[in-house]
Amino acid sequence: MAEAKPRKCFNRMGRKLNILVIYVMNKYPMRATLWDQLYCFRHYSHHNCFYLNLSVRSVPWYLKKIKFDLIVFGTVFLANRVVAEWFEPVLEKARALKSLDATKIAFPQDEHSHTNILMDFLEEFEIDTVFSVGPQSEWPKLYDRSRFEHVKFFNVLTGYLNDATIGRIEKLAASAPERDIDIGYRTWLPGAWLGRHGLLRKQIADVFQENAPARKFKTDISTRSEDTLWGDDWYKFLLRCKYTISVEGGSSVPDRDGTLRERIEAYQRQHPHATFEEIERDCFPGLDGTVQYIALSPRHLESCATRTCQVLIEGKYNGILEPGRHYIELKRDFSNIEEVLDRMQREDLRQEITERAYREIVETGKYTYRSFVNFVLEESLKDRPVERTSAPQSVWQSSIYYWMRLSEFVSWVQVALHLHSFIPHLKGIIRHALVSVFSEQTVVSVLGRFKPSKREID
Repeated sequence: MAEAKPRKCFNRMGRKLNILVIYVMNKYPMRATLWDQLYCFRHYSHHNCFYLNLSVRSVPWYLKKIKFDLIVFGTVFLANRVVAEWFEPVLEKARALKSLDATKIAFPQDEHSHTNILMDFLEEFEIDTVFSVGPQSEWPKLYDRSRFEHVKFFNVLTGYLNDATIGRIEKLAASAPERDIDIGYRTWLPGAWLGRHGLLRKQIADVFQENAPARKFKTDISTRSEDTLWGDDWYKFLLRCKYTISVEGGSSVPDRDGTLRERIEAYQRQHPHATFEEIERDCFPGLDGTVQYIALSPRHLESCATRTCQVLIEGKYNGILEPGRHYIELKRDFSNIEEVLDRMQREDLRQEITERAYREIVETGKYTYRSFVNFVLEESLKDRPVERTSAPQSVWQSSIYYWMRLSEFVSWVQVALHLHSFIPHLKGIIRHALVSVFSEQTVVSVLGRFKPSKREID
């Protein structure tokens, strides 16, 4: 992504744009990073942003009354492709949007997995621009570019800093205790389907748990899911830590159709004590390292925001974080662990690195959702014909916009209370009760009278 100072919201067309964001979410609350990503267009674009959760809604007929400039298929929509029985129903709903004359963009992540389904979606929905988190060097390995000759690709990060989050961290820091943890780390146990790169998450934890106590470092390192920290608890944890350890996110193994992970999981059920080498030999020989789908993760930026010094396994980090300048570098084979521990005992070096990282990564505003939204709008709509108008927003469009805002709120209530699964179940109970009294033919005939037309009404 091009580095640029924060600027006013993109508005090339001289009017408020109409942006439709499509997502799928049936759990509440969401992870803070996903929530920030989902609502960044509303918070930072200052345009009319319509949101539609296809897990609990269909595409309402009145959306066709709005002339949309941009339709966004976000990460929390495309992530559902990994489970066919989840993705097909929402994909069928989304097909009602194919006829809308708007620029369509997509934000896929984990592009190394279920790549074929992703490519089918991009082609069917005639996506104009893909904002990929994979390195540009890996795009030819992931995408059949002959199918996407007219599609623009841009590289973005998996997540950015939110203005509100930075402010909240500053408030938490003001009341935070002294940093009483020398080395803190949280991760989940990686699956073998992520390859040797994924294994580094666990290996770095083991290396520090083994070597740090000899230097009298106090550690709080865990790979247990029950120790996962959510929301502000994660920021509070980082504010207690002098150092945190980590590695780039991603995978070194392609799984284009999703069958590799299924094969590995089946193998592990039969061989629960199998080593990675045995799994590789029997499930994906020669595949590890054929793709380097590796990128900076949000936690690296969050550590900069909390002024927590990072010890990171050597990597590219999207060219944003530099070794010796923004973090202490640890070799991939951990051969310099003693040298790293020596450097970590220097308080002056820790403060120098954390202050520089905060100043160059956080204060510049380069890696915030505000800059991200401007970049996306500018690149997505660059080739779209300019339609300037000074006409005020119609009463009809305003009504739809505010109705959609209300509908969106109700959909989150449904998700929070699990009503999205209860209502279909209740309908089934009612139908079964009616059939027990009347004939199946009578019930079908009566219910058919109330069936909506092909225009799906929300």
